[in-house]
Amino acid sequence: MSKICLFTIERQITGSKVAPVSLELERFKSGKLDEAEISLHLTDSQENEISALLYDHREEFASDKEPLGEIIGHEVDIILNIERPYPTLLRGPAYPASPKSREALEIHVKELLDIGVIRKVVHNEEVEITTPVIVAWHNGKFRMVGDFRALNTYTVPDRYSIPKIQIYLTQISHAVYIATMDGLKGFHQNVVTPRAR
Repeated sequence: MSKICLFTIERQITGSKVAPVSLELERFKSGKLDEAEISLHLTDSQENEISALLYDHREEFASDKEPLGEIIGHEVDIILNIERPYPTLLRGPAYPASPKSREALEIHVKELLDIGVIRKVVHNEEVEITTPVIVAWHNGKFRMVGDFRALNTYTVPDRYSIPKIQIYLTQISHAVYIATMDGLKGFHQNVVTPRAR
């Protein structure tokens, strides 16, 4: 879904009924929300309420201008358990790829460069760690997958508890609405500390 710039509207909710929606909200619904799958089992009032809520938070959605968000208040710090100079194992060569996979990889790398997730290495820049990638295909679509096995060997593991799904299911068991949203390139929205880049 793309981010759009619209004027702020005021929403009035009387009881469970939503006041007539503005022209800007209608454009939002027929434009950007047209890509969303909103349940057909909702009443018009419920659908208007959800649409207005999404409209109120429209700045959170991606756009061509700002295609990627970032997780606020959390930085990933990758700590290695070895000192420089790093072993040659951490500078792995590129894996061989078919012409089709190579073309897909080039498209994906260009996209990541364009949105600022990765940067080009300048001439004569020393690169201490490289991660070979492969292209994984599924149903005609591809994604780039990094092989972090060597890096993980020399990385201090995270120490945090993994939440149990049952806790979350219990918390939402009485929910009136349940929404799922897919973060665009969610993995790349994790901010990495400057020293870990």
